[in-house]
Amino acid sequence: MKVSSRGEYGVRAMVALAKNYGDGPMSIAAVSKASSVPTAYLEQLIGPLRRAGLVKSTRGAHGGYQLTRDPYEVRVGDVYRVMEGPVAPMECVSEDISEQTCPLIAGCETRPVWLQMRDAIANTLDSTTLGDLISQSPRRSSRGGGVGGKQPTAVG
Repeated sequence: MKVSSRGEYGVRAMVALAKNYGDGPMSIAAVSKASSVPTAYLEQLIGPLRRAGLVKSTRGAHGGYQLTRDPYEVRVGDVYRVMEGPVAPMECVSEDISEQTCPLIAGCETRPVWLQMRDAIANTLDSTTLGDLISQSPRRSSRGGGVGGKQPTAVG
């Protein structure tokens, strides 16, 4: 399974917005520069992210785009699905497809491996937040140890 540039650029743009979380809106040019996503392409990606409720826009001289919630509450899987659609290494195991799509499903010997692959990818995407990506980054912001000064909480 390959992630398209749409998925990659969408996640990169959201990470740029996450790094700026709490500092007000970012202009499209600033998001483009911070994420290395071409402005024209970024303009195409922001719309679906806004419609999905992940990003909000503010008009005016100091307007721009910002996350609608804390980066530790935005899963990479949320962004991925807006950009790419359901997680599916093969059409017959798509997250949103019924079992009637393939006549071989009932006795398919290979389907279990594709389901396992889909679930592993989905679990990785859904267990990682934008905040996690920033806190794990070698280019991590020096603004007080995390996004908005927050530290991730240990699970366990």
